[in-house]
Amino acid sequence: MPKLEVVAAEPDAWTLLRNAAEEAARAEPSLASLVNAVILSHADMASALSFQIARKMGDAELGAMSIREVCRDAFEADPTIVAAAEADLQAVSERDPAIRSLLQPFLYFKGFQALQAHRVAHWLWMQGRDTLAFHLQSRMSELFQIDIHPAAKMGAGLFLDHGTGIVIGETAVVGDEVSMLHGVTLGGTGAERGDRHPKIGKGVLLGAGAKVLGNITVGDYAKVASGSVVLKPVPAGCTVAGVPARLVNCPTGATPARTMDHTLADVVYDFVI
Repeated sequence: MPKLEVVAAEPDAWTLLRNAAEEAARAEPSLASLVNAVILSHADMASALSFQIARKMGDAELGAMSIREVCRDAFEADPTIVAAAEADLQAVSERDPAIRSLLQPFLYFKGFQALQAHRVAHWLWMQGRDTLAFHLQSRMSELFQIDIHPAAKMGAGLFLDHGTGIVIGETAVVGDEVSMLHGVTLGGTGAERGDRHPKIGKGVLLGAGAKVLGNITVGDYAKVASGSVVLKPVPAGCTVAGVPARLVNCPTGATPARTMDHTLADVVYDFVI
């Protein structure tokens, strides 16, 4: 009988993070105590993540210990929160050529950290604990300059690159595997209540400064060019650009959020630099 080839399983996010932390502690002894406290002293991703969120978010009004207890409650009640965080880490690893390991986003990237704080705030919101959810939102906005309403629904495998200035409204929905850059707004167009914010499909790329406004849908694997203002629905797989945005390439058949390709179709470049 032919021998079966045994393929080694890929290391999971927690293993990769621990390995990177051990290497960093050896290479930079002055940060060894930080790396040990945040990562190496913990048994799993849930424990380390709760510590990191609490370390960053704690303040005089709500101490780190209290926030960590809230995180633990959320993770125990809904393990998909930690699974989503692991998917977010992997997304950063795949899409950001600037990182050296998972250690950088976990310790330092405010897009990743704000997103994990939001996941806890969203869990609180779904439990009817809106005051504490708003407290975490406010704290997150102060720390990271990223403002995500706790009611907003965020998928897994997300990449908030740089993050500064991202604003996501109450009834917004962001699908899995989305990438967005700094200055993105998913907002409304008036003072009406109800469902008034965008619905972003799977694998969408939102360029820096893109504004998507109103209860409209951006279809799966679409791309919104940097600086665009989108006021109408975007078909799946299409690219829009401009103010107001217009279709410039449809369909592309690409996965823009994964490739982080911000270029436009040749037809758009009708001028010479």
